[in-house]
Formats: sequence, C-alpha cells, structure tokens
Amino acid sequence: MASCPSILSGKNPNSRLRVGVMGLSRGMAHIAGFSGINNAEIVYVCDVDKKRLASGVKYAADRQGGKEPIGVTDFREILEDKAVDVLSIAAPNFWHAPASILACDAEKHVYVEKPGSHNANESQLIVEAARKNKCLVQMGNQRRSLPSFREGIGKIREGVLGNLRYARCWYTNRRPSIGIGKNIPVPDWLDWKLWQGPAPDRPYKNNLVHYNWHWHWHYGGGELGNNGVHALDIARWGLGVDFPMRITCNGGRYHFKDDQETPDTADATYDFGKVGISWHGSSCLQRKHEKNSFVSIYGDKGVMAFESSGYRIYDMDGKVIEENVPPFTDLPHFENFADGIREGSELNAEISDAQKSAMMCHLGNIAYRTRTEISFDPKTQRITDNSKAENLWGREYREGWEPKV
Repeated sequence: MASCPSILSGKNPNSRLRVGVMGLSRGMAHIAGFSGINNAEIVYVCDVDKKRLASGVKYAADRQGGKEPIGVTDFREILEDKAVDVLSIAAPNFWHAPASILACDAEKHVYVEKPGSHNANESQLIVEAARKNKCLVQMGNQRRSLPSFREGIGKIREGVLGNLRYARCWYTNRRPSIGIGKNIPVPDWLDWKLWQGPAPDRPYKNNLVHYNWHWHWHYGGGELGNNGVHALDIARWGLGVDFPMRITCNGGRYHFKDDQETPDTADATYDFGKVGISWHGSSCLQRKHEKNSFVSIYGDKGVMAFESSGYRIYDMDGKVIEENVPPFTDLPHFENFADGIREGSELNAEISDAQKSAMMCHLGNIAYRTRTEISFDPKTQRITDNSKAENLWGREYREGWEPKV
C-alpha cells in the first residue's frame, strides 16, 4: 500500500516543503500562499492554457526571488517527481477528486480547492484515498483557519448564543449572461483534451473556458458548489452538525436565456433534526438594498453574524455587543496545512470533515435537479428511497480517467 511520507520525520518545523500548483487562475493565490510560508518552494506550476502557464511561472519566480518553477501542461509530470511533497489543486471542480486521488496514490499530500469533489460519489472517494494512502488532504475553505472565525466559533461553544436553533446563509452577485456558445476550433494556446480530463469529451465552445463551466452540470455544481460551500461550511461548523436528514432545493433560471443550466436563484434547506440550515443564492441580481450577512447563526440569546472575514454578535434587540472583523487573508490556511505536514498538528479543514459540507452542496443540487425532497441517512451516508436521486450520485468518466481507490 502506498503511504505519504512524513517529510517531516522528526517533526521539524523548518523542513523544506516542495509544492506543485495545478490550475493558474485561483492557483495564483496558492502560489502567493505557499510562497508566504517559511522554507516552502513552488517547484512546479501547471496549466493547460499556455498563456496562463507563462504568467504562473513568472509570478512564482517573482515571489521566490527569481527562482523559476518548472512549467508543465500535464500535472502527472508533477506526480512523477519523487522530490515533490505537495500537489496544490486549483483546477475546475471536475478535476478535484480525480487529481487528488492520483496525487495520494503518488504519495503526495494535497491542498485542494473547494468543493473538492464534483459529485457525491467523489466526495466519498477522495476521503477513502486520503485514508488509504495516509496522506494529508486540506480543502480550501479558508475561513476555517482565520483567527477571527475560530474565535467566533469558540464563543458559540462557550454559550454566548445560548441554545442553537438555525443558521441562514446568503450569497448574491451580479453575473452577466454567458450568451449562446458557438462550436469553434480549439485555440492554439489551449489543450482542450487535457482541460476536460476525466469529464467525457464534448465539443469546444467559445463561452465555456475559463469560468463559465461552473454553470454546466457536466463540469460544475452551480453557485451552490461554487460559493455556497463556503457559507454552508461555516454554518455546519457553528452548529456542530455533520450530515442532514432531509434536503430540499427550489429555484430556477430567471434572468437570461443562455447556455447556463444551473439555477441563478435558489433556496436550499437542510434539516438536521434539532437544528436546520438554509442557503439563499442570487447570482444575477445583487440586491444591494438587502443587508444580509454571509452566515447568521441563531440562538436563544442572540445571533452571530459572520461576514467575509469576521463576526458580529447581536443581542435579542439587534444591538451589536461584540465584533471582530479584520481584513481577510487566506495565508493562515496554507500555514495550517504546512504545519500539519511538518509538525503533525491538526488540519483545520481535513478532507473527511470538509466533504461533509461539500456533500450538502451535492445533495442540494440533486434535490434541485430531481425536483424532489431528499432523504439522507447520516449513518450509511446514502440517499434513501429515491431512484431519481440515486441516478445523480456519481457520473460517467472519460475512458481511463475513472477514479479508483
């Protein structure tokens, strides 16, 4: 059995960490994060877009005093290098679990962006791969490591809100239409086959790369899997719950007649028995007149409202009685991951717990797509008595790319 090496034998906090970054849009933040850690080096950057690859090499070199990483278009070249300790994955959602599983098999520790999986089956497979190979896998829900968020959760645990009842999540944006895509020749700067990777082949469209894949079920999970996972993770963390028992999700595409398949407006609800969580998403209408917090956690004594980088506590009359909302930074999350590898400290977003939040997104999307209420067994971690929903548990893969554990 493969096993990720403790590159930190002796738990030496000064052990050198060698990192390869896959996906150079959000991956630029990964470069910044790891290069901000003591004695960590970006030794590879990877992108199937040659223009982004060149920019990534330059950016990493600038961050490292001129020391250039190796630029590759195929991340498997990174996995073949035994000197690499970490694969940091910022590719599209449909790459998260397959790439993470291959990385664990290659004895690499993994930092993977949210949601870490494209579907419910992958959500379980990525956890199994981490356990089988004894690799550390951290998901990129960065607020788990923010001192302000950890302080706020600590106050909830101390009872500042009294008995907890509910959490409400809120996301709005003003995204424009993506239009109707045309099938055109693949640009010479893009490896389209490798961009699709594990996803079954489809013709290239000129309105898909690099972001609008989010709104196609074949590649992404809509706004729920894109931004909802951040808020749902905080809500679940604050309430101290794992898996819901009943899930609904209603909404639709109301703003544009274009190629988007996922809802631009939706409400997902999650029943955990003694507490509940809801998420409201509005992708194409920002609703600036509505002053709703990122996540609000309700208790018998008051409310804790989490903003993007911190919290405010309100009493039952709506008065702010305490707050801590510093500037946002995701550096602590990368530092926590490095400390886990070097010193054996606990990961703040270890993949088995992080995928409980991702599973909420997958179940919400299944409820939306089937127009049914989903019953979920937290013990078996399976949908019950719903054949329509079961059909969306996993996905088909391009031949040779099926994730296996």
